[in-house]
Amino acid sequence: MTETHNWKARFFTIWTGQQLSYVGSHAAQFALVFWLTKTTGSATILATATILALLPNIVLGPFVGALVDRWNRRTVMMVSDSFIALVSLWLAYVFWIGAMQPWHIYVAMLARAFGGTFHGPAMLASTSLMVPEKHYTRVSGLNQTIHGMLNIVGPPLGALLMALMPLHGVMLFDVATAAFAVLPLAFVAVPQPPREHVEALKASSFLANAREGLRFVLDWPGMLWLVAMASIIKVTLMPAFSLTPILVVEYFGGDAAQLSLFDAMAGVGILVGGLIMGAWGGFKRKIVTTVSGVIGIGVASILLGLTPASMFWLALVSVLLIGAMIVFTDAPITAIMQTAVPAEKQGRVFGLLGSLFALSTPIGLAVAGPISDIIGVSAWFVIGGCVFVVGGIASFFVRPMLQIEDRTMDGSHGIADRTAGSEEGQAPALGSSATID
Repeated sequence: MTETHNWKARFFTIWTGQQLSYVGSHAAQFALVFWLTKTTGSATILATATILALLPNIVLGPFVGALVDRWNRRTVMMVSDSFIALVSLWLAYVFWIGAMQPWHIYVAMLARAFGGTFHGPAMLASTSLMVPEKHYTRVSGLNQTIHGMLNIVGPPLGALLMALMPLHGVMLFDVATAAFAVLPLAFVAVPQPPREHVEALKASSFLANAREGLRFVLDWPGMLWLVAMASIIKVTLMPAFSLTPILVVEYFGGDAAQLSLFDAMAGVGILVGGLIMGAWGGFKRKIVTTVSGVIGIGVASILLGLTPASMFWLALVSVLLIGAMIVFTDAPITAIMQTAVPAEKQGRVFGLLGSLFALSTPIGLAVAGPISDIIGVSAWFVIGGCVFVVGGIASFFVRPMLQIEDRTMDGSHGIADRTAGSEEGQAPALGSSATID
């Protein structure tokens, strides 16, 4: 279905603009989180901000996906990126007049997440139509590697910008870099699903479209098991990742420089993990690589939680290992979904899965925030790490999940079983969704 002629020039023109925009977003995100941490010092407030950032994806994800499948995906991405830039412009104004309060950041995170809820499924679905199937894993791995590099560059850049200019200047930097994402989309064509599929969608009701995406996931046992496993482990460990500023500032006694170094080491880990995946390619069955990554994240998280306050260097080693294991966990799953889900359904399915994967995090944050204020964030890393290890090991005994990639796309019948030994669609992974920001 994907046009292979000159796909690299078209795809990487858009992709490069998106990555340059993310540089500004990472720097702005660091500045906002550090301001919130220094101003309040509360794990509960950081947890609340993270919950608000997840709400649009949880509530709107399944319905947004149905709209993405109906609308022009390039237009969706342009409008989403522009809206997010306007939110940063508003933050710049509030900082400039000296009126910033924590609730302003709450509103901004909610609004930015609303734009991202549309942008994410549109970009993923567009990638499947622009990139040949055999390169899905490579592109997913490349996304992970670049994300690691952004984690290396973004936090120190955020700290540097905070030292050179007031906070409203950092927000304006984010607005300026957003232009790199919007301008290429104005000039480069993005393939759309076949017109007959889009017209068929529009002929049925909006809710019927959303239900069709739900039925697709319900008929995929391996994905249901993966969602269940992800929900259980994310309830425990993922909230701790949102509270790392508290860990660095309150537990290790760090400042903006140390927090930026901590975040950057996570990026180094993702970069290293991407290089390892590029040389190795992962296990023959991608899901085994994912589950091994889950166990690795758990072990490294336990090490981080047990690190004494006087051994910040060991915390840096731990977070580097976590970053590397994130690549092993995420890259294969993205490739599996892009291969298995028909292009005309990807907006709905990716939107629904994004909602399901995100749903568990606010539950964990609602518990982890107040408890971490009492027992400390480091203890929560130990608890979450243990759940990751146990959940990962248990996954090796769940047959439907281990067979998740035995289903692949059939152009005329949607999903069909694939022979277990087939190499179709396999590509070396270089190592896009989990983050410890």
